[in-house]
Amino acid sequence: MNKPPFRLEQLDHVVLRAYDVPTMQAFYCDVLGCTVERRQDELGLVQLRAGNSLIDLVNIDGKLGRYGGKGPGTEGHNMDHLCLSVANYDEAAILAHLKAHGVRVGEIGSRYGAKGEGPSIYLFDPQGNMVELKGPPLA
Repeated sequence: MNKPPFRLEQLDHVVLRAYDVPTMQAFYCDVLGCTVERRQDELGLVQLRAGNSLIDLVNIDGKLGRYGGKGPGTEGHNMDHLCLSVANYDEAAILAHLKAHGVRVGEIGSRYGAKGEGPSIYLFDPQGNMVELKGPPLA
């Protein structure tokens, strides 16, 4: 089997189709610490900086969002989850911060990721997308 003529480096971006982009933007910026990188209102797109990666929010009713068909709901989602690596992982402090923002928290445990086995917290954004906050690998 031939290897491709390139080497993958990291996740560049993930795109979430959203019913309410301002609420999603507030969650990802105010709760998770993303910053607005760029807006393209004519497309219904807001790009958020998440460390070395981007999280794109696309309005379901916008030019780009309409290409995806029916929006996510109880019968299905845009994806299973997205995982964000976290520096200075302090589980108690993270949980207190999420609780202060009224964030619904899911399972907490040790999971395998790009850097190995380590602690993680599942939580849900305002639209019900599952987000994983992943700590460093266990020594």
